Amino acid sequence: MPHLTVEYSSNLPLQARELLLQINESLAETGHFKEIDIKSRAIRFDEVVIGTAPAARAFLHAKLVILRGRSTEVKRELSERVLAVIQAAQAWSQGLDVQLCVEVLEIDKETYAKAHLAN
Repeated sequence: MPHLTVEYSSNLPLQARELLLQINESLAETGHFKEIDIKSRAIRFDEVVIGTAPAARAFLHAKLVILRGRSTEVKRELSERVLAVIQAAQAWSQGLDVQLCVEVLEIDKETYAKAHLAN
């Protein structure tokens, strides 16, 4: 834990692997997680509709899933930190209306199962 999923529209010039690494580094710096436990992935969507206007629009939505029990302040810190990394990491295209957002989701410790197999 945590798990980070970045969903984004294909019209964003995103270097996904680089962005995920930057987010992982930023999350590790908080001291809330061990670096080895941060798992990130990116999903690119080719078919998206944003609103109803024919304008050039794009989105990136990051979902950070953590174990329940952290304060609202910590969750806010994490979402703002991820958003700051996303904003700083990319040169967003001129003329493209881009919406960036981050949400923090929680799962119950009691129902989360994990195995770590290291050889």
